[in-house]
Amino acid sequence: KNGTLPSHRDGTVKQPAENRATSGRVSDLAGKIPFLSCLNDEEMIILRHLIKEKTFAKDQVILREEDTPNYLYFIYAGKVKIVQSGANGKQKVIAVHQQGDYFGEMAILDGNTEPASVVALENTRIGLLSGEVFRKHFMTNNKILREVIQLLCGRLRDAWSLVKVMSFADAEHRVRAVLNYMGARFGVPNADGTLIRFRLTHGDIAGFASLSRETVTRILSRLEKADEIEARPRREILLKPAFLKK
Repeated sequence: KNGTLPSHRDGTVKQPAENRATSGRVSDLAGKIPFLSCLNDEEMIILRHLIKEKTFAKDQVILREEDTPNYLYFIYAGKVKIVQSGANGKQKVIAVHQQGDYFGEMAILDGNTEPASVVALENTRIGLLSGEVFRKHFMTNNKILREVIQLLCGRLRDAWSLVKVMSFADAEHRVRAVLNYMGARFGVPNADGTLIRFRLTHGDIAGFASLSRETVTRILSRLEKADEIEARPRREILLKPAFLKK
């Protein structure tokens, strides 16, 4: 009644179930995101209390290009795509992020607008940390700054990989480059080759390669007949040795 939280018999404060769930997800993220693993106990407590949670449906826009977001976004569950709109109105996919990744760091660091839109590829649960909190509590930590620099280098390398995709005039080379990129980013080696553990539709590949969906379908069918790839359940793709050797 007086607004205090209920206590256990031993005097410790009970957390609401929702807060306990968020706290658990933040702890899980700490093992996947390098700069979170640099936080001390006090900083982790701050993070658990100040991070907010929001759910986005498939195809829902999380961030729009030219927005000025004031949050760092952590992916608790699901996947998102980063897209830019061309002069012709077509959307070009420039990156994909999944559970354990984060985005929004550029606007947090330089205060400028977001260079691309972020769209949920499936039902996605996001943790939001305000830029003010991040700058106040975490930007003074040299270990965190080093990890953020490494992240930005990784983002740049991803961008270079996708620039390489667009450098190919031939449609099949573009599709191969996308599959190689996805294999390096999300692939799991096994006895049969490399399995891309990602629900990858023909439309997704078309967005990466700036090709029509019909063109991508024809090329994938040709690669499958040549025993270079194999479509697996849940829209996963196996890159076979014949593909990986080329």
